[in-house]
Amino acid sequence: MAEAEVVIIGSGTCVPRPDRAGPATVVRLGGVTILVDSAAGTLRRLEENGIPWTSIDYLFYTHFHPDHVGELVPLIFATRYAPGFNRNGPIEVFGPEGLLELHRHMQAAFGQWVEPQSERIRLNEIPIGWGSRMQLPPMEVEAVHVAHTPQSLAYRFTGPTGRSVVVTGDTEPCAEVMELAKGADIVVVECSMPDGNPVPGHMTPKGVELLARESGAGKVVATHFYPDVEPQLEGGKGFLAAHDGMVVEV
Repeated sequence: MAEAEVVIIGSGTCVPRPDRAGPATVVRLGGVTILVDSAAGTLRRLEENGIPWTSIDYLFYTHFHPDHVGELVPLIFATRYAPGFNRNGPIEVFGPEGLLELHRHMQAAFGQWVEPQSERIRLNEIPIGWGSRMQLPPMEVEAVHVAHTPQSLAYRFTGPTGRSVVVTGDTEPCAEVMELAKGADIVVVECSMPDGNPVPGHMTPKGVELLARESGAGKVVATHFYPDVEPQLEGGKGFLAAHDGMVVEV
């Protein structure tokens, strides 16, 4: 069995496509299952990939754009009402500062139907700032602020054997994400825009190549593709282009 495994649940964006769901990534490390971001439809996509949604131990949000948090309401609703929901502990949801305010707005819209039951699901905020570290046995989580929105975080998950996986969320190249990715076994990095048409707050293939070269990471996986970037992916150096259902192991 692999010491660390990444499953790309959704490699797309807000653009509706049959072959690329919105952003969602599963990390299996140290016996726990982590979901990073959950676009609309993620619960069904998990089941399609043989990952029961009830097996998710932790859900980490990188930021609060709709294509990254679209499944939070369905998830909370499912923990309340889906038959057969049976766990030893709650699903722990972590996100940047603002997660609890976001949920308050959801409650204003949906009322008691999205009131978390603490024995089933819990929401936790992570302070924004360099070097936030959490011990969530058997793993350690490091969160750093990256260049996308004022709340955006990237995460590094380190297991009991020292294997580490980084998921950047949306970000342009910045010192924080470069440092976070150094020496990681797997780095999952967004690559939304094509070279020649960069957009602030997002990576292009050249930016991913730079991260792969400077980080010394074992495997770099680009994901979160708008259609215009796809013609440039095959010529990319030092990284793999994700597809829905892709599995990467170390």
